[in-house]
Amino acid sequence: MPETFDYVIVGAGSAGCVLANRLSADPNCRVLLLEAGPRDWNPFIHMPAGLAQLVRFKSLNWSFTTEPEANLNNRRLYWPRGRVLGGSSSINAMCYVRGHASDYDDWRDMGNPGWGYDDVLPYFCRSEDQSRGASEMHGTDGPLSVSDLQHVNELSRVFIQAAEQAEYFRNVDFNGPVQRGFGLYQVTQRAGRRCSSARGYLRPVLERPNLTVRTSAMTLKLLLQGRRALGVEYRRRGVNRQARAEREVLLCGGAINSPQLLMLSGIGPAHGLEQAGLKVRHELAEVGANLQDHLDVMTLTRCSQPVTYDHLNELMVGLQYYLHGEGIGTSNIAEAGGFLTSRRAQRDRPDIQMHFVPALLDDHGRNRLPGDGYTLHACNLRPESRGHIALRCSDPLAAPTIHANYLDMPEDLEMMLECLHVSREILSQPAFRPFRAHEIYPGDDLRDRSGLLEFIRAKAESIYHPVGTCRMGSDERAVVDPQLRVRGLDGLRVVDASIMPSLVGGNTNAPTMMIAEKAADLILGRPMQTKPGEKVSRAA
Repeated sequence: MPETFDYVIVGAGSAGCVLANRLSADPNCRVLLLEAGPRDWNPFIHMPAGLAQLVRFKSLNWSFTTEPEANLNNRRLYWPRGRVLGGSSSINAMCYVRGHASDYDDWRDMGNPGWGYDDVLPYFCRSEDQSRGASEMHGTDGPLSVSDLQHVNELSRVFIQAAEQAEYFRNVDFNGPVQRGFGLYQVTQRAGRRCSSARGYLRPVLERPNLTVRTSAMTLKLLLQGRRALGVEYRRRGVNRQARAEREVLLCGGAINSPQLLMLSGIGPAHGLEQAGLKVRHELAEVGANLQDHLDVMTLTRCSQPVTYDHLNELMVGLQYYLHGEGIGTSNIAEAGGFLTSRRAQRDRPDIQMHFVPALLDDHGRNRLPGDGYTLHACNLRPESRGHIALRCSDPLAAPTIHANYLDMPEDLEMMLECLHVSREILSQPAFRPFRAHEIYPGDDLRDRSGLLEFIRAKAESIYHPVGTCRMGSDERAVVDPQLRVRGLDGLRVVDASIMPSLVGGNTNAPTMMIAEKAADLILGRPMQTKPGEKVSRAA
């Protein structure tokens, strides 16, 4: 006999843990949370600098790759996604960035009432426990701890000084009234430990009798009866099981797994489903479409002094962290960054984001280069190219095909050149003179347009912000409506980054948690009463 709950949540990632907390706050509401990966037991998850080691643990990462990208020399790009309690919030660099206010006004103007900046700001505030204190734009009683870095490498401060020398201004709060500028990132940490959605939202409520959490539980398909979602079928410990949802099934798998599960269940573009050998249960042509991601180009420079993170004594770093909760172990590695408006910007808002790393980072850190150096990431915040997710076959254990379609639009390639230009401008400033030896990538001698274009095609990578594959909208082609209900079906919503109609101008983790905070109110049918700056209650 299938177990029965009020809500079945698929995916215990950035959004799923938020929903599990908020929905189970009602003791009369029975909630099941399913996660394909394990519990977040790995100590490298909780030590912030341990993120450099997490690439070695295949059990914590879906480790997706794209199909050969035609505009990137037919390379298959690496797309890490968290497969563990907390999802990608358990393996990311912890930068707390909301995006630009106008991003959400764009969502509203694209046919999504209730999703403008004034509408979503209270949910950012409700989620946040801001170490600097409450304000009109920050909350202090939320489950998600946001704090300043405890340890900062001297090169990160040199980078900010260099940006000022290049006539960009310093910004102490990228989530304040102005996003533009350079500074240190705030991070999702509490007392020097990672504060993932699992640690912030889920761990404090695990003892609730009405909340059931099942890890190593791979959801195989949705159970449908006519136009209603009744529950899910999942596999755990080699046994297929069913769970029924008396109210709703909530998909929180992210921009890859949520459209994949819909399609495996016969919900999606008819032609693609038939090609995979699946019966069409409900045609929705744009499931898996509208895929967007931030493409990133890196400038690597050899450092003339041994002040980087390239050759640390890992044993000493670990001991200092675990014995005293301090030191390099508390660093998120990508400590500094900035937002700027390029010469090509169509609007007066940032269109380039930077992350500075005081270490040599090649091929996502999987290729260790000799010597000491520093890396500057720069990405185009507003790509025009669109890709899609499709099924490889009808096997739910097979990874879907990812067609990112990077640089399909000519303007995106020009923006990559602009990213390189600005990166070099900042790295050439006097502040770096005592530390700069020579440029490794693209290389000091590579200056002509054709050579730089080839470098971009050979080395550009994802910075891990896929969104959009279950697009929210009021039009008939949208996958979900502004209440996040799957169009044409009852009892089914999608709550994750896949619902974003367009990419936000920044990292996507904080916006995904905001989406889940707002979704909880939509699901429970309650209005949001909290205004920006008002205190909100922390989850028990």
